[in-house]
Amino acid sequence: MQKDYINRIKDAGIVGAGGAGFPTHVKLNCKADVVIVNGAECEPLLRVDQQLMEIESEDVVAGLKIAMIQTGATKGVICLKGKYKGAISKLKSLIKNENSIELRIIKDFYPAGDEQQLVYEVTKEVVPLMGLPLDVGAVVINVATTIHIAKNCPVTERVITVTGDVKKPQTIIAPLGTSFIDLINECDGPVDFKKYSLIVGGPMMGYVEDDWHAPVTKITSGIIVLHKDHSLIIKKTRKKDVDLKLTKAVCCQCSYCTDMCPRNILGKNTEPHKVMRGLANEDPSALGSISSVVSCCDCRLCSLYACPMDLDPGKITNMVKQSLLKKGAKTEKIVPYEVDTLRESKKVPTKRLIARLDLSNYNVAAPLNRNVFDTKVVKILLKQHIGVPATPLVKIGDFVSKGDLVASCNEKLGANIHASISGNVTSISEEFIEIRA
Repeated sequence: MQKDYINRIKDAGIVGAGGAGFPTHVKLNCKADVVIVNGAECEPLLRVDQQLMEIESEDVVAGLKIAMIQTGATKGVICLKGKYKGAISKLKSLIKNENSIELRIIKDFYPAGDEQQLVYEVTKEVVPLMGLPLDVGAVVINVATTIHIAKNCPVTERVITVTGDVKKPQTIIAPLGTSFIDLINECDGPVDFKKYSLIVGGPMMGYVEDDWHAPVTKITSGIIVLHKDHSLIIKKTRKKDVDLKLTKAVCCQCSYCTDMCPRNILGKNTEPHKVMRGLANEDPSALGSISSVVSCCDCRLCSLYACPMDLDPGKITNMVKQSLLKKGAKTEKIVPYEVDTLRESKKVPTKRLIARLDLSNYNVAAPLNRNVFDTKVVKILLKQHIGVPATPLVKIGDFVSKGDLVASCNEKLGANIHASISGNVTSISEEFIEIRA
């Protein structure tokens, strides 16, 4: 049975829908004590998981049960925020007779959805440096991933919140490969889009995309339309050399970035102020220990909330982190310090964060449209996941039906790709397969 589950998940092309895109058949091929469903959805403005937990609550529970069977876990925990009243009511009713499954209600703070924060909330164990939740007996999976596991069918769609400078914010079920601009038009977005930019994902960890024709992937959770003059767009698009110059000229070593770092608060020695100091003085010895760099989760709280000088310690730390990892830097799997006794008081309320980001006007409902968005052409990327790109199995001119396997990861780390609409294959490149209805 366990092997069958792994093969089913692999065949369906299921990946972590929370943003990383790690192949789920690899993640669940392990032994664990507890499986945690991440329903925290801590990125401001996004409305996907909270609605899925209410509308598809049966599949959330069913998918969790499968993940528990596969990993041998004796406990399953669904983590979600107390403000998700509808989801809590539905899930409580479903698990009232399930002794091995519980709900864990968490506060509305950022980054509540960081998997290491969730692991600590549930187990009171800290994932060690350069470690995984599995190092403390836990596996964390996203709400949408859990639903895909339960449905046991190819992943052909992604649920996305489209919000920001649009007249009708919505959460849309979009076929993979759908163009962003089609979804924005569906929400009555701006006509003169040259004055606007897109943030793909959430406002904190998402990236700026100026190609409005970019395609939806398995890990696209949100599209936020903002004016190019918005402070968040300006900060996110600022050049690295400018950030370095500002670091040298302005950083006063107040250490707020370190004091408020969620990973540092967990005792993981994450010290962005030391990284800033090292680069400002061009002194590698002042960067701090390797662990202070590689433990950064790039939540950007230091850059977009903590720093009073409008610097970008998150970008700087992540830049150094990637450089160290490419050089093979490693650190012992330990937790250097105890969890900060003031952790609760240092949690950043989401509402306060939204105000700091100047996004309060966009903090509105984005109701789920339960009809699958109708598109006539899709450009399905061959790499929508961690690992190697999938290899095309079709050729130009082939007719495919929705759900047909069109590209395979074979036995390499990756994920299968399926047709998201029925139609003819009209183009194939090293990056995508185009299908027209």
